[in-house]
Amino acid sequence: MQLLQLLISGAAQGCIYGLIALGFVLIYKATETVSFAQGDLMMVGAFGGLLTMTLLGFPFWLSVIAAILGMAAFGIALERLVIRPILGQPAFSIVMLTIGVGYTLRGLITMIPNIGTETHTLPVPYAGQVLNLGALVISAEQIVVIGATALLCALLFAMFRYSKLGIAMQAASQNQLAAYYMGIPVKRLNGLVWGLAAGVAAIAGLLLAPITFVHANMGFIGLKAFPAAVVGGFGSLPGAIVGGLIIGIVEAVAGFYLPEGFKDIAPYIVVLLMLVLKPNGLFGEKLRKKV
Repeated sequence: MQLLQLLISGAAQGCIYGLIALGFVLIYKATETVSFAQGDLMMVGAFGGLLTMTLLGFPFWLSVIAAILGMAAFGIALERLVIRPILGQPAFSIVMLTIGVGYTLRGLITMIPNIGTETHTLPVPYAGQVLNLGALVISAEQIVVIGATALLCALLFAMFRYSKLGIAMQAASQNQLAAYYMGIPVKRLNGLVWGLAAGVAAIAGLLLAPITFVHANMGFIGLKAFPAAVVGGFGSLPGAIVGGLIIGIVEAVAGFYLPEGFKDIAPYIVVLLMLVLKPNGLFGEKLRKKV
């Protein structure tokens, strides 16, 4: 029963990793660049939900919608004003730019008086509630995280499978030049992908906030979401979620059964093993180059 408790806890944490990893994968598939600002976008989204609830007095559901839409709009603006002008430059330049964006966001949040330097509790309506199944105790926060992640995955699957926008995004991710010649507005789609990734990051932040509180450094969790994207296969959306679940469960089990300190390094050990055994990840595509 203890193992089952650990698996549920690890799966809930893994869902957060998976959602942040989704942002990594979405942006990588669209622009072939890696955004290391995803964790900090998640942090800003959590603060957005906190401020709309505490300062503006929005109800919980309206705060969630406002935070997600606000972060989606911010992601579109970020791509248009900051990322797009540097596209075409060496990948290292774009990576460093996204790292700089993350530090800037963290610094701006920290500069807000009495808010950015404190740790806050997100007042969600399900806080403190638990489900007792015999000896198994599942918190409402864990149920909401797992349920919301499953719902979001279903919505993303439906969008990419059945909507014109999703199909256009897939076409652009396969071959941007061919998609452009077919009349697909590739630049506009890239902006929408950044907006979608930022919106997903906001959802992750709102789900994580009731578990770990809201603070300026909560975005560092993105450093563990990156291994999730690598394990699942960096070009695979389902792989991001599966990789997140694997990292979360391994971390939970290692933290309980292994000596102190192993919990923090467990995700990176999993990545090293994956790179040795299956470099493309669990769901990654094998790329072959003809010479």
